Parts: sequence; C-alpha cells; structure tokens
Amino acid sequence: MDKVTIIIIAGGSASGKTTVAQTIANEILQDESVAHLSMDAYYKNLPHLTIEERRKVNYDHPSAIDIELLCQHIDQLKQGKSIEVPIYDFTNHMQSGKTELMAPANVVILDGILALHIEEIRTRGDIKLFIKTDDDIRFIRRLERDIKQRGRDIDDIINQYLNSVRPMHKYFVEPSIDFADLIIPYYEGNTIAIDLVATKILNLLHTNK
Repeated sequence: MDKVTIIIIAGGSASGKTTVAQTIANEILQDESVAHLSMDAYYKNLPHLTIEERRKVNYDHPSAIDIELLCQHIDQLKQGKSIEVPIYDFTNHMQSGKTELMAPANVVILDGILALHIEEIRTRGDIKLFIKTDDDIRFIRRLERDIKQRGRDIDDIINQYLNSVRPMHKYFVEPSIDFADLIIPYYEGNTIAIDLVATKILNLLHTNK
C-alpha cells in the first residue's frame, strides 16, 4: 500500500471541521483513496453513571476521550489495516455498543476539537489544520445541531456551553492553533479554502503513488 497521510483538522465546537472533512472526503475527492474519521466516536463509555450524571460530564476535556483506542486505530490505518470505529450515542451520552468498519485509505482526515491539543494524536498528523470560526456562529450552529440531531433540551445545551464548552475552548482548543500548519477562516460559501486543501491532498495522493 502507498504511504498513508494523516491530516488533522481541529477547531472549536461547531466550527465546521466535520463539514470540511466530509466535503473533501465524500464529495470533492470521492473517487480517491480518502477516508474521514471523527474524534467524536471516541468518547469514553460511562455505563456505570446515570443519564443525569452523564449529562454533567465535561466532554470538552481531554480526559473524556479514549486516547489510547484512537491512537491505536490511527496506527492501524497508517499500517494499511481496517478498523472498527465505535458508534457513539449522543442522545444517551454513551457508546452504543455498535461499530462501523472503516477500510484503509491513502489519506485519512481526522477531525476533533482536541485533535491538536492532545500530543499523542497531534504527533501522528502529517498535516495539521485549524478551522477558525467566530464564537457566536459556532454557538448558533451547536444549538441547532444539538436540538435537531441529538435530541437535546435547549436549557441543557446552554448550560453545557457556559459551564464546559466555552471555558474548555479558551483553555485547550484555542491555544492549539499554534500547532497548526494552516489556519482556515471558515464561513458559509468559503469554498476556496476547502478547494485548496483538497488540491493539496490530491497532490499528495499522486506524489505517493
């Protein structure tokens, strides 16, 4: 198998990381050997806690991520092996117990708010990007997403944002921008930045053949 390139996309919650990753992997380069992996799948499982206790967990802190499993999976992908990606249940705040097979690819795009903060993950990246989006836009996006897609209550969303999302962003996520090779200002319609990243990936694919 050709050399596997790991591209890390970090940024605040609802900054557009997943949109950028999925657009590149599933649309622009859908005919190429590109795969998308989200850190959101790797939240630790906490079945011993009640649903009320799980709602209070700080999911924006590095301790909430199963770093060991994620790093193991990244290493397996770099070796050209398939992995079983866990499927996380965001409504109940726990692992569903199900997995989804992810085949190896020549380029793996990993996105996550803490992807550049956590050293074990950061050092496994070949190209490191940071999506920079205004805080108010990110909050509105998060509010809409959590209500429509994750069945969350608006009061819980606001409390979580004020008590963990916002302070963790300031403490962990925002400073990690210093580790980025490229900072992308993301907003609706900014297709130029996405196209530039896609072009770079395409060049890598052709170079590594």
